[in-house]
Amino acid sequence: MKFKILADSSCDVTEDLQKKTGVELIPLTMRLGEKIYKDDKSLDIREYIKAMKEYKSHPKTSCPSIQDFMDKFREGDNVFVVTISSRLSGTYNAAVQAKNIIREELSDKFIHVFDSKSAAIGETMVHLKIHEYIKKNLENAEIVEKVTRYIEEMKTFFLLEDLDNLTKAGRLNPIVAKAANILSIKPVMGAHDGSIRLVSKVRGYKRAFQRLIDVIGEEGTHLEDKVLGISHCNCLHRAQRLKEEIQKRYPFKDIIIAEMGGLSSTYANQGGLVIAF
Repeated sequence: MKFKILADSSCDVTEDLQKKTGVELIPLTMRLGEKIYKDDKSLDIREYIKAMKEYKSHPKTSCPSIQDFMDKFREGDNVFVVTISSRLSGTYNAAVQAKNIIREELSDKFIHVFDSKSAAIGETMVHLKIHEYIKKNLENAEIVEKVTRYIEEMKTFFLLEDLDNLTKAGRLNPIVAKAANILSIKPVMGAHDGSIRLVSKVRGYKRAFQRLIDVIGEEGTHLEDKVLGISHCNCLHRAQRLKEEIQKRYPFKDIIIAEMGGLSSTYANQGGLVIAF
């Protein structure tokens, strides 16, 4: 049987990871005024971050079309899809609508769409689980069951240097963001059932960085059985340091690092870090 793993471009992957899993990314688009950026391999992330900084208003994003998903769904006998949280984007709904249309055409085709209830490296970790279970030759129904459980148990946390884009996009209360900037507060945030939640408020970046590491031990369990992912917005040095500090304290099976693509960078902005496990 031919399997296909699809994800939207919020899924942050390295070239090596993409070769390993064969995941195909369906790009979202970002708009700065009249200029449209497609979130694929042609995007120069550093130039895009620079353009965002110079742009006076807030970036706008658009999810892939139903047709984009339909075109990909026709290519595999068994298709697994993972999307950014349905509470953050319309991508999940577009994928589900595409699935319903294709199933009317090709009733014997298997398609399952997972709402990652996360974003960035969280979505990456979900697609890795799908790949792991495919390689173990599990039945489709069992893959769905196990990956759904993984999503429910997965933890996602993030620390952002700049809250502007998250606030302008309506993902963070502007009063909270303004107070944070005035008081030099760096909030450690996380995902809860697909929405953004405040985990901790810390004054100063160094303390917030340490708090992010502490939260892993407070909220994580059975870490020796898990892989942790880190994605970063143009700050590899921070991601590497975070990895080193986490390795000193926790027994994860492995820790992977990936650079954020355009969609993740739009919200995380320069210096942002996201972890998931």
